[in-house]
Amino acid sequence: MIVTTTETVPGRETTAVLGVVRGNTIRARNVGRDITQSLRNIAGGELKAYTTLMIDARDEATDRMEAEAGELGADAVVNVRYVTAEITNGAAELLAYGTAVELD
Repeated sequence: MIVTTTETVPGRETTAVLGVVRGNTIRARNVGRDITQSLRNIAGGELKAYTTLMIDARDEATDRMEAEAGELGADAVVNVRYVTAEITNGAAELLAYGTAVELD
């Protein structure tokens, strides 16, 4: 499955637009991680545990979006975007969405 942020896939013609597809996940921080990251926040630097949390969330949302596109028979998902939103204190949703298409 080709996944791209561009409107088209270079060198390929879009033969059918199958519709919008999406994948999401909601992730929460944990107490142990919050303690270590609070200390890091005081000292400065990257909050690596949170970076890893968001990478994992982005990967899962992308996988779910690709699976939905696959169910439609898509060859690619174009115009992919990512959105995050706080759901509650300490939990965030990551949404991946794009347009499923068939290619020549």
